[in-house]
Amino acid sequence: MNWFWWALASAGFAGATAVLAKAGVEKVDSNLATAIRTTVALIFCWGLAWATHTPGSVAGIGTRTWVFLGLSGLATGLSWVCYFHALKVGDVSQVAPVDKLSVAIAVVLAMVFFGEKISLKDGVGIALMVTGVLVMAWK
Repeated sequence: MNWFWWALASAGFAGATAVLAKAGVEKVDSNLATAIRTTVALIFCWGLAWATHTPGSVAGIGTRTWVFLGLSGLATGLSWVCYFHALKVGDVSQVAPVDKLSVAIAVVLAMVFFGEKISLKDGVGIALMVTGVLVMAWK
């Protein structure tokens, strides 16, 4: 599978995550719900990594990689805490689209930090996404 199919699968799982999380957070503190979800994800990811890579490969990871993966993990954790709290107090139909503003934010950050260029078509698509999010979030 190329990148598109992996990304589409990611979107499908992320969509399911919102609905499953909303049902799971209904009668529990959102931070506890995030911790439970994160523990399951942690066990799953380490199991997958262990099954697909040699154990010694961890020792070869450089400091820069550890720092950026650590910061990415921290950003993920903060995102999940905010997301679960938003789901606890809001509707999935509004929370999930606003959360997807991360797409536009990621593109802007990639332009700033990696010098990635976007075409006019890409810019229009991102503008439409942002507009769509704003329309869906508007009560």
